[in-house]
Amino acid sequence: MPAWGSVLVVVAHPDDESFALGALLDRFVAQGAEVSVLCLTRGEASTLGADVGDLAAVRTRELEAAGAELGIRAVRLLSFPDGGLAGLDPDVLRAAVSAELDRARPDGVLVMDPVDGVTGHPDHEAASRAALAVAASRGVPVLGWALPAEVARTLNTELGASFAGHPAEDLVAVAVDRAGQRRAVACHASQAVPGSVLWRRLELLGDHEHVRHLSPQPMTRTTDRPQETP
Repeated sequence: MPAWGSVLVVVAHPDDESFALGALLDRFVAQGAEVSVLCLTRGEASTLGADVGDLAAVRTRELEAAGAELGIRAVRLLSFPDGGLAGLDPDVLRAAVSAELDRARPDGVLVMDPVDGVTGHPDHEAASRAALAVAASRGVPVLGWALPAEVARTLNTELGASFAGHPAEDLVAVAVDRAGQRRAVACHASQAVPGSVLWRRLELLGDHEHVRHLSPQPMTRTTDRPQETP
């Protein structure tokens, strides 16, 4: 894991920060990093939790509680249409990410891998591609949470999912402690239902997550340049 002092996480839905990235966020916080989350939708289009009333409001509260469990410094929740990110002008999403990057000024950005958004959800892919484009234009490094191809195939075969994976040699395995992630997942009661693919994924991954470096390390800042030799 990079020794970033501050991390900006860009996700599409409330629960992505916990279900997908929770163990990585917990590790960053344990390393002393300040973590901020930008969530682009309120998750109002979920097919789960329809009986809880105002689902957007419920999922907003769930995200806030999960953020507290993970030790996240700040959560910014926007109201782009759930299920509609891929249909928006990419410049609109990039502008939202750019504004958050200006606020957070992170050392690095963490997203779900943009190749089919890992899960095959167009919202995940759109959110990650917007974040990657903005970060690349600023010279900010990006990590993408990804799945080994074997894990993706198992989930797709057993549960009819649409996960995209990568060969193991293209990934960096990261040892994680899942205790904090599981507490954060429990905060998303409307979505963490029995039988969800989430539980099988965590079982298959065990005590490791996997990431890809999606952009090069940033250029040396002016203040860090060595002095020229006369």
